[in-house]
Amino acid sequence: MTKTELINSIADKANCTKKDASAALEATIAAIQETLETGEKVSITGFGTFEIRERGEKVCINPRTKAKMTCPPCKAPAFKAGRTLKEAINK
Repeated sequence: MTKTELINSIADKANCTKKDASAALEATIAAIQETLETGEKVSITGFGTFEIRERGEKVCINPRTKAKMTCPPCKAPAFKAGRTLKEAINK
């Protein structure tokens, strides 16, 4: 599903215009992003949890030159599905 298809689906289910659905989706994404940037989790009951996970420093290999190099530690966004979502998918 693309973003446009998601907006259309939201508009149909919420019985609102595509413009309103788009604004609601953009606001939701922005709120989740801003919360993750501060290092906090976003938990949506019945759906799942968005969080930031720390990745440690590791040794990588450049595929072109086969030279070993060190990749610095970084942060990565992660999503963990909630029980209700898992149950709905596994019907």
